[in-house]
Amino acid sequence: IFHRHTERVKMANIAQTVNVLQAMLLTDGGKMAKTPSYHVFAMYLPFQDATFLPVEAKAPLLQSGKDSFPAFNISAARAKDGKVHVAIANMDPQNVQQIRLALGGLKAKTASGQILTHAKMDAHNVPGAPEAISPAPFKGAKISGGALTLNIPAKSVVVVRLD
Repeated sequence: IFHRHTERVKMANIAQTVNVLQAMLLTDGGKMAKTPSYHVFAMYLPFQDATFLPVEAKAPLLQSGKDSFPAFNISAARAKDGKVHVAIANMDPQNVQQIRLALGGLKAKTASGQILTHAKMDAHNVPGAPEAISPAPFKGAKISGGALTLNIPAKSVVVVRLD
């Protein structure tokens, strides 16, 4: 959401980073764990100092009580190195979202990236234990016929680079 409003939002950050609600890192004595928030921030690094690229994809609506909201959020940017990155957050806890984006004049041939997800909705990392959740290679992207098709698993964050 911040990225789509770069004309107003010039900087966004996390206020506190260690051992707080929505922490980036958790510690217990000399032990440390990277949280899912840490991993998402790392995955979004290409968006820092990047140029916003408008992208449109119609998301189905999810219901929460009387309220509804889009099942996914999507953003794109041209990074400082000239590469185009697309980020998608699928808020649907049960369903894959298939998204098709026209590439316009972009001459990309491949898309590669990372995904952060887990079978359990509340998966988290614990200081001193092996990581339960961390980014993995994303295999659900395909470029064909001038379009990028993405199969975004339920409850996941995906960032892909177009080459």
